Amino acid sequence: MSKVTRRRFLRGVLNGGAVTVGLPLLNCFLNENGSALASGMPVPQRFGTWSWGLGMSEPVFVPKRTGRGFDLPEEIAALAPVQQHINLYTNFHVFRDDAPNLCHHSGWVVLRSGTAPMSRENRPGETLDVTIARKLGNATRFRSLSATATGDVRDSFSYEGGNSVNAPEWSPLRFYERLFGAGFQDPNAGSFTPDPKVMVRKSVLSAVREDAKALEKNLGAEDRARLDQYFTGLRDLERRFDLQLTRPEPREACVVVDPPPQLPAGLDADLVSRRHRMLGELMLMAVACDQTRVFNMFYASAFSATTRPGYDKPHHTATHEEAVDPALGYQPNTSWFTRRAMEEWAWFVEAMASFREGDGTLLDNTFVYATTDQSYAKIHAIEGIPMFSAGSAGGRVRTGLHLDGGGTPGCRLGLTAQRLMGVDIDSWGTKSNTTASEIGEILV
Repeated sequence: MSKVTRRRFLRGVLNGGAVTVGLPLLNCFLNENGSALASGMPVPQRFGTWSWGLGMSEPVFVPKRTGRGFDLPEEIAALAPVQQHINLYTNFHVFRDDAPNLCHHSGWVVLRSGTAPMSRENRPGETLDVTIARKLGNATRFRSLSATATGDVRDSFSYEGGNSVNAPEWSPLRFYERLFGAGFQDPNAGSFTPDPKVMVRKSVLSAVREDAKALEKNLGAEDRARLDQYFTGLRDLERRFDLQLTRPEPREACVVVDPPPQLPAGLDADLVSRRHRMLGELMLMAVACDQTRVFNMFYASAFSATTRPGYDKPHHTATHEEAVDPALGYQPNTSWFTRRAMEEWAWFVEAMASFREGDGTLLDNTFVYATTDQSYAKIHAIEGIPMFSAGSAGGRVRTGLHLDGGGTPGCRLGLTAQRLMGVDIDSWGTKSNTTASEIGEILV
């Protein structure tokens, strides 16, 4: 067997010239200890998540009635214009089993991954948006996109594994440049010119295939599997190059807007709202232009530090230090922050409904899953964390409903979302969070 070293490259020929591609780290390079969518549908389906921080004030958040035509208590009154487009899920539980209740962490991790984390550094499995992106994201320029109105790149409820968090875009101007700068192909442009640099990159990857086949004969089984995984990634890269070299299908809702202004740093509620709406408009335009079919929008973090003009405590501090008003039965300033969050959720849903697409809207062809981190933040409660969904996923979901979960796992909504998006799973979650039961009341 010929010797394979870390200095080995895969070689090929392109247009009469030699090209080389480096190898991944294979076992044979180490010491013995190993130390040294396209679905064919005319309009694609989309999946998104939206999140807010620090839960709710139950007396003025949870409706008295379930089903269609549910009442809108004070804290969710802003949802009136979009009530017909959303579903509200209450009394669904998050179970920690033998894991600790990690304040502002356990709740969202379970709802997004199905598993209770053992520590703050522990991010078990992968979040459901990542799973769905593997299904839907292979036909678009970006497998998924994330943006946060907090201005902090660390605020994310999306990860591929313990050490692989999907960092969100935080600057509207930077997000615009990423979406509509170099590499963007306007689907409604009158002409299409493939980028020659992309053509060369794609050809380089193809040119080394014969050398790769020869190399495989000199590797052990584990290294062959690792090399195959490496080339799976390269094939995915080639596929994305193919997308950039193929004229995109026209998208009537796609309109390239002017670059947004740069916003100052800060967490004043009005500034956070402006940032959320600027980023949200860009995100929805990216979806409308079919640059992505999976997205995450973060309005506020789990430790939300949003501030209210004239009030001396940020949101998170208020949840713990503000007294419950005996006459009202809740914390009035804390509730104010939640009401602002609901205003932004209503804006986002309404914005999606305003994008005309085919004989419906962008919202009609999307399923958005909205969660928070606590139910009652003052005592770090995770039982009964409220959730929302928006959109009918191409007519497969009934909307305008309030569902009482009766203490069943909140992971039922995550399971439902994944199955709606074509993920083939019998159940989802671990231990007490495991469920094989969809929320059938919303399914057509």
